[in-house]
Amino acid sequence: MEDGGRAHTAIVGWACTTLCLVSCAAAFSQGASLSACSDMMPRHLRVQLHSSNSNYVTVHTNMSFFLPGDKVPVTVRSTRDYMGFMLQARKVSNNEVTGTFIFLPPGSKLLTCFEDGDTVTHSDKSLKRNLSFVWKAPDQPIGDIKFFISIVQSYFVYWAKIESAVVAQGGQN
Repeated sequence: MEDGGRAHTAIVGWACTTLCLVSCAAAFSQGASLSACSDMMPRHLRVQLHSSNSNYVTVHTNMSFFLPGDKVPVTVRSTRDYMGFMLQARKVSNNEVTGTFIFLPPGSKLLTCFEDGDTVTHSDKSLKRNLSFVWKAPDQPIGDIKFFISIVQSYFVYWAKIESAVVAQGGQN
């Protein structure tokens, strides 16, 4: 009788753990949560942060400067597949998220962290490698920016806040 009770408890514990892991995985398979907006860190269970020096992802733009209202193409290149991501433009002066993404590739969607469309995340867990976006600068001057991306290779492995080169705001006095 005692062994039957232990077996029942073990099965119930296993079922609860499995349901929790499945529900957590499903929750983030359609994009980053709003809780990641400030620090760009995934909120998965037992994730392993890897050094940004050892990542296989780069964020590029073919523009070294922009003017207020400009549209800036942004390309994310990778040598390996990954499932999830979060992309933002941030002011160099105060790390504030800025601008709006106006072109997104398939498998991605807009996320409103602080203003409408200021962040892009994955919309499914299909494997991704090279993605292209277009970011629109605000109509008022904001100063220099950098693009930041966090990449989730798997449920347990990610790289946070991989940064682009500075894109300077032109036309400043």
